[in-house]
Amino acid sequence: MSAVEIARAAKSAFNKSQIISASERINALSEIKNQLESMKDAVLAANADDLRAALRIPVKAAREEVDAGRMSESLLKRLDLGRGDKWDSMLQGISDVADLPDPNGKVTYASELDDGLELYRVSCPIGVLLVIFEARPEVVVNIAALAIKSGNAAILKGGKESNGTTKLLARAIAAGLSKTSLPETYIQTIQTRAEVSSLLKLDEYIDLVIPRGSNSLVRDIQNNTKIPVMGHADGLCHVYLDETADLQKAIRVVVDSKTDYPSACNSTETLIVHESLVTTVWPEVAKALINSKVKLLCDPTTLSSISALPDVDSYAQLARGSDYDTEHLDLVLSVISVPSLQTAMQFINTHSSHHTDSIVSESELSISAFCRGIDSAGTFVNASTRFADGFRYGFGTEVGISTGKIHARGPVGLEGLVVYKYMLRSKADGGHIVGNFGAGKKQYKHAPINAKQVPF
Repeated sequence: MSAVEIARAAKSAFNKSQIISASERINALSEIKNQLESMKDAVLAANADDLRAALRIPVKAAREEVDAGRMSESLLKRLDLGRGDKWDSMLQGISDVADLPDPNGKVTYASELDDGLELYRVSCPIGVLLVIFEARPEVVVNIAALAIKSGNAAILKGGKESNGTTKLLARAIAAGLSKTSLPETYIQTIQTRAEVSSLLKLDEYIDLVIPRGSNSLVRDIQNNTKIPVMGHADGLCHVYLDETADLQKAIRVVVDSKTDYPSACNSTETLIVHESLVTTVWPEVAKALINSKVKLLCDPTTLSSISALPDVDSYAQLARGSDYDTEHLDLVLSVISVPSLQTAMQFINTHSSHHTDSIVSESELSISAFCRGIDSAGTFVNASTRFADGFRYGFGTEVGISTGKIHARGPVGLEGLVVYKYMLRSKADGGHIVGNFGAGKKQYKHAPINAKQVPF
């Protein structure tokens, strides 16, 4: 199908789906999970082929290259659907989403404008989503589950490195949908950049674009469409060690924030150290980072204070100014010292991508100032930035992380995939008309109604 036909089919599928019950959406997720389970061997075989093509060596050999330090582990982690418990986690994510409360039909405002004239603000789906992501094939299933549960149709474009995997995952999703009353075109996938370029022009059919990937991908999309875009361009997260930071908390939070999954957007890229800790807490934190094979890009103060550590020459060097604006996505950490909390906050608000930033502190005053003064989607206290995740927040999974300030912010789960509409109903015999209200006429009551659901 052409891009126009794909978009038109998605809009039609969305419109038809709006009178389908929430229970049928849950049934669709169950059918999709069953299809995926039955196709596991075929999907993982396609994934192995994708990996072989992307890495130009067999998967087993690629793992050996990573272990030997000759290949980036982040690329292998993102592409390999059979790695660790990734497959089982993907399927569990479907069940988790299915078990979440329906985000639609919730009343967030209700008022009686006149006797028998009731106004309700009710949550409802956005419409047709165009979701563009790179490398991670399981995102196809994650987003499909969220879209179906939230009542949105979706067109998905994965990274070229996982085209074969994406095709089979899409086939399983379509097969599952075919056993329900939801149209098979409710979830569609595309393969080429040309299709993306065409779809970005179709604002009459597509309601929201969600890009997940590199800075260049997100910026390119934002600059080439009139459709609203929800996403983040970078994951420049920070940890600040306040002057009251506890040593053990500092070590645990910093090491986890950097090493748990370095290629994730919620991995910390810059460590900020209060100058009072440069000769006390910082060397111990640096030692733990070096033991975890993290390369440190330091300012002169933090570099000189760890000169006596073992292996420091192999793992630490002087930072360049651009390092504090770089999303390393690897075992690399920029480090800088500052004289005060205010300086740290100014630094973060200047260099951060407004994703997630954390403070390690025992001072309630510092904690309060940091959480309110940092202009990011997540502000954490004595906790790893890696907690910024839809699954960890209890959203089941996430469609992406938004660093914008309109509609949704932070990890976007079901609640971020609905908007609202106003429903007005007259119960009067002759209906209601505006002409009956005004000076010398009837006045609006605006009396609150206690309602969690629309009574019609």
